Amino acid sequence: MKTFYHLLANTTIAGVINFTVWFAITFFIYLQTHSVFATGIISGIYLILVAVTGIWFGSIVDNHKKKTVMLVSSFVSLILYAICLSIYIGAPDNTFATISSPILWIFVVLLLIGIVTGNIRNIALPTTVTFLVPEKTRDKANGLVGTAFGISFLITSVISGYLVGRSGMFHVLLLAVFATILVMIHLSFVSVNEKKLEHHKNALKKIDLKGTIKIILSIRGLTALIIFNIINNLLGGVFMALMDAYGLSLVSVEMWGMLWGILSTAFIIGGLVIAKVGLGKNPMRTLFIANIIVWTVSIFFTIIPSIFILALGMFIYLVTMPFIEASEQTVIQKVVPAERQGRVFGFAESVEQMASPLTAFLIGPITQIVFIPFMTTGKGADTIGRWFGTGPDRGIALVFIITGCIGLTCTILAMRSKYYHQLSATYLKS
Repeated sequence: MKTFYHLLANTTIAGVINFTVWFAITFFIYLQTHSVFATGIISGIYLILVAVTGIWFGSIVDNHKKKTVMLVSSFVSLILYAICLSIYIGAPDNTFATISSPILWIFVVLLLIGIVTGNIRNIALPTTVTFLVPEKTRDKANGLVGTAFGISFLITSVISGYLVGRSGMFHVLLLAVFATILVMIHLSFVSVNEKKLEHHKNALKKIDLKGTIKIILSIRGLTALIIFNIINNLLGGVFMALMDAYGLSLVSVEMWGMLWGILSTAFIIGGLVIAKVGLGKNPMRTLFIANIIVWTVSIFFTIIPSIFILALGMFIYLVTMPFIEASEQTVIQKVVPAERQGRVFGFAESVEQMASPLTAFLIGPITQIVFIPFMTTGKGADTIGRWFGTGPDRGIALVFIITGCIGLTCTILAMRSKYYHQLSATYLKS
């Protein structure tokens, strides 16, 4: 467990670095361009990178030592952050003020690759739980992972909002470079006792997509769970693309970053509750109840243009998210053979994220072209504007409400399906 705590702490710091850069680039580009379209494109690029790398990252985790994978991940991120710092320092004035600037998008893509490279840790860490933590306490260990995720948000949103407000991306990238170096130094001194891994001569066999799919299909209900999460991420792409634009329409960037810092304590609270009491006898049931709560909240937290109601809704939303993540991880850790878990986690991450880029790419332009005019000068403003409000922020709010209604309906239907009961039975019998 001591080794797990070291890996957890190290991954938390690495997450702080990556989340800081992620928040910062989103804040920075929106404030420079004032374009919802731009933030949607950024989210879409990020999610595409996550989708196309997940399966590959999973195979890397299964076929290499976890510590080595984490070190290489940090090294690649370090190089890319250093390159982006050089680009930012050398860029002419107003380079980042227009979305037609090629340098802006080169800068964004390189940063996003650096951030996504850190995602390999999110695949590697759950696999270390399997061989470092006793089975009876894995759900609680997964809860600590959720707590670490919350701590990352708690620190990064405050740092990002403050640094972007003060100096754009300069100090963000400077911090990323030096903090990544410290993470690598710490990890190099952590001793991880792993079983000897079998290495294949043919690199393509390491990925073994066909074998991974065969394993998933052989476990009753697991395919349905992944499909359900695809739908959830399809809808979740809406919030990823539009939430910052909505929040920044209500408060300043410094206040928005500070608010995220306060709200991120919800992740910590949710994770600590799981670490204390676990997920119950059937994590599948916990997963679906948590989804019902999340989508119900999503219907109401933008019902009026109030930062206080938004904050309350987001707090409930965020305190529930660790239960969803920990439940899925706990189920996979028990029903999937240990030597395949990296590839299954990676495959699930890839296919679950494939729907999100479509949403993120489409929802920005759709919101800008359809919903914002609809609630500013269109029929929406005439029919419901008196009580709902009018303007660009109310157009975004309407998108959130519609998304919440769809998500709640899908969750209830999925929980009533036979596949839910099949995977629940498989977990309980394993």
